[in-house]
Amino acid sequence: MVTVMNDLSQYLSRLPFCEHLSGSEKALILSNWSQRNYKKGQLIYSSSDECLGHILMLSGSVRAYINSEGGREITLFRLAPDDTCVLSASCVISQISFETQLTAVSDVSLLVLNAGVFKRLAEQNIYVKCYMYELISKRFSSVMQTMQQIIFMGYDKRLAIFLLSELERTGKHEIKMTHEQIAEYTNSAREVVARMLKRFASEGLLEYKRGAITIKNDAALRNLAEH
Repeated sequence: MVTVMNDLSQYLSRLPFCEHLSGSEKALILSNWSQRNYKKGQLIYSSSDECLGHILMLSGSVRAYINSEGGREITLFRLAPDDTCVLSASCVISQISFETQLTAVSDVSLLVLNAGVFKRLAEQNIYVKCYMYELISKRFSSVMQTMQQIIFMGYDKRLAIFLLSELERTGKHEIKMTHEQIAEYTNSAREVVARMLKRFASEGLLEYKRGAITIKNDAALRNLAEH
């Protein structure tokens, strides 16, 4: 786990609105920031629980998802180091009305800004308020994109989009994920993932083994994703 409590000031610059904060506002954040560490698989936040606050990721990966009435988990987006999230401050933002959960995909370290302090900053600083609503819009766009893919796209196209996004995110053609993880991230079943990967492999798009996939023809994958 990352330990940063001795020098929280270095992380202020990672906040998009940092340059528009007054000295007293920066001091307010520094005195109300706390570091939290979570183990892989641990629930970080549920909208049915107490409001957590504004999150700044330090290390690890977090999955944001909702639960359907049938108990199915639908992945909305993931958070990586340096990402921020305000969905965990739903008590501050009345426009957030859907039930969201955040779970640690790996061991995670993050900074949490007290929800009350974040609300105070948003009320008194227009740049913080604009940031808050811009981030909400970004997350809502991710949610809508996910729902659009589930409703309107075949799984072959959805999987191609996912694999290309991982290639872009990591810069590596090898994607170290299990079939279960891919199914979780693409909102499908393990059996469907296995069947589609087998098809992609037979077409020369990729190779796969236990726990890893190697993209062999990203141009063909891109053509599939775009048509």
